[in-house]
Amino acid sequence: MKGDVETYHQDGEWKNKIEGEAEPLGTGYATKADAAAEGRKLAIERKVEHFIRNLDGTIGERNTYTGHDPRNIPG
Repeated sequence: MKGDVETYHQDGEWKNKIEGEAEPLGTGYATKADAAAEGRKLAIERKVEHFIRNLDGTIGERNTYTGHDPRNIPG
């Protein structure tokens, strides 16, 4: 979704970007964990979702920092 943070691997390095924007926010992270930690901070600051992709491009993890999680609706 536009505005969410995505952590992904491209051209041999881990990067973060805001969905809908062409340029990455951060590049050259040594590990997926380093990139994901920075992506998490960005998502929390922006109050958006954070998608962490695997090497093959599939979504490996998804975290919501919007302040409400639709899965936590009392039933």
